Amino acid sequence: MRSAPSLPVLVALVATPLAAQETPTERSAAADVVRRMDALERSLALPPLVARLTGARDPRRDAVLARAKELMDQELLAMADDITRHPETGWKEERSVKILTEYLQAHDFDVTTGVAGLKTAFVARYKKGTPGPNLGVIVEYDALRGTTRDFHGDQHSAQGPVGMAAALAVAEFLTSSKTPGTVTVYGTPAEELASPAAKTVMYNAGVFKGADVLVRSHSSTGTQAPGPGFGSCCMNIDVVRYIFSGAPAHQLQAWDGRDALTGVIELFNHIDAIRRTLRPETRIQGIITEGGKAPNVVPDRAVAEFWLRYPDQVYLAQVLERVNDAARAAALATGTKVRIEADSESRDGISVAALNDVAFTYLKKLGASKVEDEPGRPLPYEETGTVATQLPGVGVTAHSSNGGYHTFAMEADALGPVGHHGFVLDAQAMAAVLYHFASDTPYRTTVQREFEGLKALYDEYLMALRSAYPLPTVPEPGGN
Repeated sequence: MRSAPSLPVLVALVATPLAAQETPTERSAAADVVRRMDALERSLALPPLVARLTGARDPRRDAVLARAKELMDQELLAMADDITRHPETGWKEERSVKILTEYLQAHDFDVTTGVAGLKTAFVARYKKGTPGPNLGVIVEYDALRGTTRDFHGDQHSAQGPVGMAAALAVAEFLTSSKTPGTVTVYGTPAEELASPAAKTVMYNAGVFKGADVLVRSHSSTGTQAPGPGFGSCCMNIDVVRYIFSGAPAHQLQAWDGRDALTGVIELFNHIDAIRRTLRPETRIQGIITEGGKAPNVVPDRAVAEFWLRYPDQVYLAQVLERVNDAARAAALATGTKVRIEADSESRDGISVAALNDVAFTYLKKLGASKVEDEPGRPLPYEETGTVATQLPGVGVTAHSSNGGYHTFAMEADALGPVGHHGFVLDAQAMAAVLYHFASDTPYRTTVQREFEGLKALYDEYLMALRSAYPLPTVPEPGGN
């Protein structure tokens, strides 16, 4: 076992950035809201608060961090490697859930599986918890669907072990120090699948009720602190299926049928045609999930699934309507019919600087690599926004891969030194945030004040953006 590094007493002040949204349009249209966000952030006096928490001598904190590291080194890195080598895609993560829940049960957690009607979702509650702050830890464990094989190209395989190391280290501290509070671990499946959005389903079912703060780790190609404000991991997302119906016929007499696959292909063509008149931050990606069964039969059914993305949900609504119109046009052009099914959506969450800055400072002091000191865009802790607009939290992301996201290189790094190093630091930083939230009342009050202040501005922010994207007036065609 390697010893945990001690934290230096002197820590440079963390410079909390002015609240700023992702695009110039957002910052301009919502300038008044952004100014009030800035004023809120300045009023919190975060640099001295972060310096006090992370720089002062604190043997109890150091013991919690050492315990998180010990758990990772002795048991949980091996568990992460095992899950990495046995990838399971969303709603099929039965082996992974068994491993995680059995470990939690062996360490004084009561586990309930199948919560919210989701077979591979679970909640684990610390048996020895007492009334006080409820410290929540979100863990994921699903793999990516690949064309040659399923794989952990986003390192979700480590999120369970990392989260459990932080949860157990803090739970033991609460009991040994008689600090009021408890710990709850939330197993959230199928993050890489859109339907249904597991965290949203769990939130709507009341699974997160009573949680006071939530932490989560994730793979990262760099170590960076998000800025405060409203944002999402991968932009706001609408997932939509386009189901085309045609009429079958022999390919030698194709005129007797109507080709649903041609309808889908025309949809792709129409989307490519409108890209030039969409804002440059727009992302539209799709695949054909059904395209017929035999080349000698005109396909009477074809299906495409598209993920539409934009940094804010207001303009995303325009993107969705234009893509839907493209589908209707494709059906008209090919003599087919189309049914549009909205599958699921992901929306902005709230990014809390009081949590982000503490986690980032610990990552730096503990030896994270590829540190990016310039604050990034607002980034909440989960990717549906539902939970992150209702409960404060932080996503901890130490550098854990030199490969790109959703790649075999990132999976390989999960099994090697770069991944292991990042995972240990994630566990320690998460444990530190939970430790301070439980044991330091002024810090807890600051987190809650910032979150509630940003939450109060959220609707005003969206309202301001509605004036930023006027639709052009297109006249009727004139005569000669």
